[in-house]
Amino acid sequence: MKRLTAVLAVFALVAVNAWAANKETDRVENAGKVMEEILNVPDDIPQSLLDKADCVIVLPSVVKFAIGIGGNYGRGVMTCRSNNFTGRWSAPAMMALEGGSFGLQLGGQATDFVLLVMNDRGANGILTGKVKLGADAAAAAGPKGRDAAAATDVTMRAEILSYSRSRGLFAGISLEGSTLRPDNGANKSLYGKDVPAKDIVLRGAVPAPASANLLLHTLDRRSPKHAK
Repeated sequence: MKRLTAVLAVFALVAVNAWAANKETDRVENAGKVMEEILNVPDDIPQSLLDKADCVIVLPSVVKFAIGIGGNYGRGVMTCRSNNFTGRWSAPAMMALEGGSFGLQLGGQATDFVLLVMNDRGANGILTGKVKLGADAAAAAGPKGRDAAAATDVTMRAEILSYSRSRGLFAGISLEGSTLRPDNGANKSLYGKDVPAKDIVLRGAVPAPASANLLLHTLDRRSPKHAK
């Protein structure tokens, strides 16, 4: 009986781990779809800003978890340009977005977010620990359109520019007051071992999973070179 119990426990653990890995794989694939779709809309992220970004964070289907409070909960991925922010886009690290009052603006709908991280200070801060937008890192709603003139003084000073897509509408949105942090448990599920987010993204500690192919191909095609 004890042996049977032990065997069942092992099978249960394997099943749980497989479910977790599949869940993170789906998140990475969904992030790729969101990035591709947003970069194909007529009035999207200005090319000049995408080319200047060190990293991109994609958070598919962020939802409000407490009606009337405005709290939010979302999971997604972060990828940065390799080779000290000059090369191809890196393997993704799993990220978590929490808190903030922007939920009241979203009407309770699941919303996709894309964040551009504009400098290495912002990137290192997010990859190292929890960062509160607007306090630990300067954040602003990102401008739309392909015209380089869209970059205002506010966006040029911001470390993070944020965009949202809800009900088919794409717009810049402020995420001040929310927090970003590495999702270490999700990284372990995706890569099969404990790997710090910074090692994944900046040090090439693991190869990109197949689920990231669409995300990385889209970014490499649309913004292959960093514009300093």
